[in-house]
Amino acid sequence: MSPRTRELLHLLAVVNARLSEDVSLGTLAGWAHRSRFDLHRRLRQLTGETPKAYAMRVRLARAAGELVASGRPVSVIAARHGFRSHEVFSRAFTRHFGRSPRSYRVRGLHVDVPGAAAVHALAAGSAAPCLGLYRVSLTERKAAVSLDVSVRELPTIHALMMRRRVTRDEIATALGEILPTVFEFVQREGLAIAGPPFARYPEMGMGSLVIEGGITIVEPASVELPEGVEAIEIPAGRAATAIHRGPYETLQESYQGIEKWMREQGLSAAGAPWETYLTDPGEQPDPALWETEIVQPVR
Repeated sequence: MSPRTRELLHLLAVVNARLSEDVSLGTLAGWAHRSRFDLHRRLRQLTGETPKAYAMRVRLARAAGELVASGRPVSVIAARHGFRSHEVFSRAFTRHFGRSPRSYRVRGLHVDVPGAAAVHALAAGSAAPCLGLYRVSLTERKAAVSLDVSVRELPTIHALMMRRRVTRDEIATALGEILPTVFEFVQREGLAIAGPPFARYPEMGMGSLVIEGGITIVEPASVELPEGVEAIEIPAGRAATAIHRGPYETLQESYQGIEKWMREQGLSAAGAPWETYLTDPGEQPDPALWETEIVQPVR
């Protein structure tokens, strides 16, 4: 990873820990000892958003999760997430989600499962800073590490996703477009998020592959889906799983390690593999500590 990319990831980690404070471009430039112009350009290259849009989106996503998971007054939630006043928060929230904070809270989530709101808020708040960073290329490779592969029983998984055919070099760009779109729809419609974002690979070829990027939800979606967003159900069953530790460039070695382990165990693939992003690059700037769970259904 270049020193400047590492510097930006460290800066994003600070931003995401201090979003209730002043994170204007001038303040960020002061923290980073960079010019406002240079920092604006580099952050936009990394995240796909201006610093102002990035901070606003993450604040609103976290506030929306808290609205449905807690009984705190709207004014308190606004202040906790860095908004100067209840009115400023309400205007921004309504523009982003298409309904007022109060209306959003009254509508709630489309589930009646104990604990679902708390899980939803945690998952939404954790994923929001990183939706444009999953699979980001760091032009850095680490020595392969041994994998701890095991087989476990998985429950039925419900998710909303978008599908693209891409080359391997286009995975990060595709996810940077897909995941924010699905995430914002899920939050806007009050669908309960069940876990971190994922990428699934139903077709893998030499020149290109099909990728499905999405968000897991507690129950099947009961709302009309927009064009391009699809609902999928991954059936319950056995799967070989392992935690990949390190940058995304070395994920392919971990996939190969799982395939080798399966051959040794006499197991064969029984469906498309997927990866779940357990670590948030926007909050953990060191790629050596990133964790990605790889799941391969088996028979």
